Amino acid sequence: MRVIDTHTAGEPTRTIIEGGPSLGDGPLAERAVRLEKEHSDFCKAVLLEPRGHDAVVGALLVPPSDPDCVTGVIYFNPAGNLGMCGHATIGLAITLAHMGRIKPGHHKIETPVGVVSVDLHDMNEASVVNVESYRHLKDVELDVEAIGKITGDVAWGGNWFFLTKDSPLPLDFGNIVELTRISNQIRSALVANGITGKDGGEIDHIELTGPAKHAGNHGRNFVLCPGGAYDRSPCGTGTSAKVACLAEDGKLAADELWVQESIIDSTYQLSYTPGRDGGVIPTVTGKAYVTAEATLLFDPNDPYAKGIQAD
Repeated sequence: MRVIDTHTAGEPTRTIIEGGPSLGDGPLAERAVRLEKEHSDFCKAVLLEPRGHDAVVGALLVPPSDPDCVTGVIYFNPAGNLGMCGHATIGLAITLAHMGRIKPGHHKIETPVGVVSVDLHDMNEASVVNVESYRHLKDVELDVEAIGKITGDVAWGGNWFFLTKDSPLPLDFGNIVELTRISNQIRSALVANGITGKDGGEIDHIELTGPAKHAGNHGRNFVLCPGGAYDRSPCGTGTSAKVACLAEDGKLAADELWVQESIIDSTYQLSYTPGRDGGVIPTVTGKAYVTAEATLLFDPNDPYAKGIQAD
């Protein structure tokens, strides 16, 4: 299996360019379901140790249903599928450029949640026009173990997020272990209280927000992903959800720039235009770099060929 690895603002993506499972034809959303239900061992084997680690996001290239798209892609992490992934889309654009499949300019990529547009600026920087993002619930109060009451919003940016108004702990790199523990407790409290996204969608991303630490930036976050790993980047879908909340509150105007910091100090630049259904259409700009080209080998005698997994 051939893969190309990149990182976007520190967050890794592994793009499978050859040797993935056959998912048949039909709508991309249906093929994504097929990947998750019928090939979960493949997803774990590609991403988990000893070949990867919990933070790696997979990007499986597939033929698009829409002929205007340069490719179709299904994003996944060790826990399952991701509807959309901002950092991985930027990483994918840089991967396609590295392969010689696209040049700087405007391109369309089909994801399971819809077609997204990508402007490739150069071999390392791209802007992604995300799916329409919106706030579903405002000022949700939770009683969280060992924290007390916490307030946040439920918003969609391509995945479902619970975004705190303020982080209960400073968003410092040295606090990652404790921030992870707090975020897991928030996720458990959401489940215990039956709080979901639209149509019962699982809120599988937790975003702790706070003020920026560096001049010229506007906000900072810590994002816990579904598999339990934290996002090294500012999280494209998470910041899209944040921008949707800011826009609805009248705190960010259309086309106004928002610079988001991650827990490791990397940044994305975002702006938005009004959406068709009352939300916003965010544009996420970031940089990605190719880190490896590799052939993954799967020895049938290897007891960890499918990745190191809990029983």
